[in-house]
Amino acid sequence: MTPASATTTDAVAGNHSRRPASLSLMLAVLGVVYGDIGTSPLYALRASLLHFGADGVERAEIFGILSLIIWALLLTVTVKYVIFVLRADNRGEGGVLALMALAHRVARTPRGRWLVTLLGIAGAALFFGDGIITPAISVLSAVEGLKVVSPAFEEAVIPLSVAVLVGLFLVQYRGTAKMGAVFGPVTALWFATLGVLGVVEIFAAPEVLGAVSPHHAALFIAMHPFAAFIALGSVVLAVTGAEALYADMGHFGRPPIQRAWIAFVLPALALNYLGQGALLLSDPAALENPFYLLAPEWLRLPLVVLATAATIIASQAMISGAYSIARQCVQLGFLPRLVVRHTSETEEGQIYLPQINAMLLVGVLILVVSFRTSDSLAAAYGIAVTGTFVCTSCLAMLVFRRQFGWSAPLVGLVFGPLLLLDLGYFVSNVLKIPEGGWVPVVLGAALFVLMHTWRQGRELLFARIRQDSLPLKSYLARLPQSRTVRVPGIAVFMTGQSDYVPNALLHNLKHNKVLHERVVFVTVLNEDVPQVGEGRRREVQELAPGIHRVIVRYGFQESPNIPRELEALREAGVNFQPMQVSYFLGRETLVQAVVPKMARWRQWLFRVMSRNAVPATEFFRIPSDRVVELGVRVAI
Repeated sequence: MTPASATTTDAVAGNHSRRPASLSLMLAVLGVVYGDIGTSPLYALRASLLHFGADGVERAEIFGILSLIIWALLLTVTVKYVIFVLRADNRGEGGVLALMALAHRVARTPRGRWLVTLLGIAGAALFFGDGIITPAISVLSAVEGLKVVSPAFEEAVIPLSVAVLVGLFLVQYRGTAKMGAVFGPVTALWFATLGVLGVVEIFAAPEVLGAVSPHHAALFIAMHPFAAFIALGSVVLAVTGAEALYADMGHFGRPPIQRAWIAFVLPALALNYLGQGALLLSDPAALENPFYLLAPEWLRLPLVVLATAATIIASQAMISGAYSIARQCVQLGFLPRLVVRHTSETEEGQIYLPQINAMLLVGVLILVVSFRTSDSLAAAYGIAVTGTFVCTSCLAMLVFRRQFGWSAPLVGLVFGPLLLLDLGYFVSNVLKIPEGGWVPVVLGAALFVLMHTWRQGRELLFARIRQDSLPLKSYLARLPQSRTVRVPGIAVFMTGQSDYVPNALLHNLKHNKVLHERVVFVTVLNEDVPQVGEGRRREVQELAPGIHRVIVRYGFQESPNIPRELEALREAGVNFQPMQVSYFLGRETLVQAVVPKMARWRQWLFRVMSRNAVPATEFFRIPSDRVVELGVRVAI
């Protein structure tokens, strides 16, 4: 899911919905949007048929699994995402958090909004679990092709996989613009290779084309209901990466994504799966690695190189998406402030988050060393993906019902079967928890607790600050009668509560007994839209002579820059001189209230997260040599 805006430079400007689907844009879509789902043929069919491989796979099993995979591509990807969900954009942006923001607006009750928030948090948490597993299984499955080339390479698979992954994560700080230039052509070559390999084998066994008929899937389910249910947990591997279609909509627009899927990606994937099925019909022993055995012996080593490049691209898209989702979580109040470094002077979406990068690298390496094979890791892959599918379907039902005005029967008719299919995928993967499915469950649960604790803790903190603060209007009314000494300069007070006196100001008056000649109260509001237009960015109000209140708005895909916004106040007639400014920030020390409103362990967790949050000076890009921090104890 990945909003991998960072991988192209020409795909993020202009009106997304009206941008023509040029060849360069279509190539960019292939490289970013479809990198993940494009590597699924490396392991999806094999993992699905391994459930029946103990006594050799039979013809009916091959046809049944192939039919399930083809119809998973048609129903989950084509119908659900390409036809319907892509229509639910938040001012051109997509993804589970953007969809959550849409659903939050149309939820009519506090409980409804709370449930929507929980679904959004769950979807984001599961996405991070997916972000750790995707690079591990993709690179492992590609490098494992060396064992097909020669058994002598078997011992080199793990070291080479680790080396590729470490190198990939170490170069992230450079940004992805240069890598993005080759992503599209390489992925186009990859999809073309998938299709050609499949077509060649289909010619040898054309009867495999019959698997396109859904009756094979229906017969397989009727004859082996429990086995088919278990196989669904592996069949879903064929549609991993489907969330990226929606998440990347804001960077490419809906038409290029739809056309690339219908015209190129879907046919290439279907042909390759059918080609692997044709190979298995003629040689069941090819289940050892049906993808690489499609190729003639002389082509297998180059195919390993191409597959490794494709998996690196798929991993890059997921890593970039993790950065974007993490920033969105920070802006929406689900995570504490993180270091955000911009790797491009022109593209807002090209960012690098060192803390997220380090956590992903550690998690990926642990998975590779622990599971050692893509088959073992396949058991851990499905729950994160299918959990995100379920969250998206639930949120989409609310958005299409309330925002688009669909009738309840129509919503049920369209999304009901799709939600049931998603739930079938999810429950089937739950059965794999003992085999490795516990990994994304633990990761997702831990991240869910972290995000929910942070959001609730901040709400309690702000409520307590409001309770202990003075109303700004009352304070300003008494200011002319006070004997407060005014000193030269500009004081900027950062405050999250625009209608209350900042504690930093009260402490400054208490200890220094002075107030600057010009005072600016700055409040940053994060809105549930991707980007805030320049016309709505700043709201300036003069509260008293020399005292202004400035409200700065940012979308969840934007990074704050307070000095830049304050310099722009000159356009509003405010005489702002950067060299005369002192920034006053309050640093809260959290203590336990007499009657705590959070469990003690959650209070401890919230305090740990608060202590490790990036300082406001760095997050808001405030010059550190112009900052005065004043501490205050807050009981929650």
